[in-house]
Amino acid sequence: MERTMSEELKKIEEEKGASMLEYALLAALIAVVCIAAITFLGSEASESFSRIGSQVNVAN
Repeated sequence: MERTMSEELKKIEEEKGASMLEYALLAALIAVVCIAAITFLGSEASESFSRIGSQVNVAN
């Protein structure tokens, strides 16, 4: 069975849409991981700075 040019173009457009969706999902996943890491590391950094600040105040 031979495909027409319009069928081939339609298939290419559908594949482009699927690729865009995959990239969007990947970008969303990366964003979620980055936000989680920043949230976790942000609280850890805050605790570290507080601890160091307390030690500096005690030393003075």
